[in-house]
Amino acid sequence: MSIVLTCDKVNKSYGRTYALRNLNLQLEENVIYGLLGRNGAGKSTLLNLIAGGISPNSGSIEVRGTKLSKGELPNDFCFVREKTKHFGGAQVIEVLQFAASFHPSWDWTFAHELIQTFRLDPHKKIRQLSRGMESLVGNIIGLASRAPLTLYDEPVLGLDVLMRERFYKALLEDYARHPRTILLSTHLIDEIATVAEKVYIIEAGSLLLHDEIDRIRTAAHLIRGHAEAVASFTAGKRVLHTEPYGRGTLAAIYETLDDGDIQQARELDISIENLSLQKFFSYLIEGGH
Repeated sequence: MSIVLTCDKVNKSYGRTYALRNLNLQLEENVIYGLLGRNGAGKSTLLNLIAGGISPNSGSIEVRGTKLSKGELPNDFCFVREKTKHFGGAQVIEVLQFAASFHPSWDWTFAHELIQTFRLDPHKKIRQLSRGMESLVGNIIGLASRAPLTLYDEPVLGLDVLMRERFYKALLEDYARHPRTILLSTHLIDEIATVAEKVYIIEAGSLLLHDEIDRIRTAAHLIRGHAEAVASFTAGKRVLHTEPYGRGTLAAIYETLDDGDIQQARELDISIENLSLQKFFSYLIEGGH
């Protein structure tokens, strides 16, 4: 599978504050990725670097094997920002017309379908929209553009559950018909897990984890038992978190377990449960400090 985007040892600082530290990232063709991290982790900075809005202090960014120069935009890509800044006085349809002029694969039939799906008034001005409705305008652009590389920054911000589900459904259905590389930046890991195939998790500008969602589901475990038994079982494994639990210990681990591990757990009288994705995310972030 070919590589669409490569970030190699990317650093970005503002004065003495680092937004990104030696960040490495690769996006393959026709894969949906999640970019996960808390607010302030560096997600928006990374997207702005990829989109050419700002330049790294060091490191390089390549799109389809071509290194981006300072301020250079990637060819045929779409970046859906968290907030539309400069179109407050424009109507929804005018913003879509403007966006369409930049995207050669734009599908107007699909765009009008999405306007109906999201119940948007195309003649309303952007400044008259709620925060959620404004997000949906950006999401229509991201979907209807059919750009081979599409970046979303917090695409469901301000949306209620129904509209979030409609957006994810539209994205997955159109992706099935028109595969492309999609990067969804968010802090909502439980929701993104139903959409993304692979994730990058960052904290304080550094990469903590890059893995497939399915592996996270199978390798994230919660262990409970007597302190000595838990310590024995987790020795040599990747432990994300430990804490007292009644008279024993609770531990979160990230490890693929085999039959021998299961047998050892029985002998040590400890329990093993699957760890929820949100808890996994929390323990990973806490342990990343």
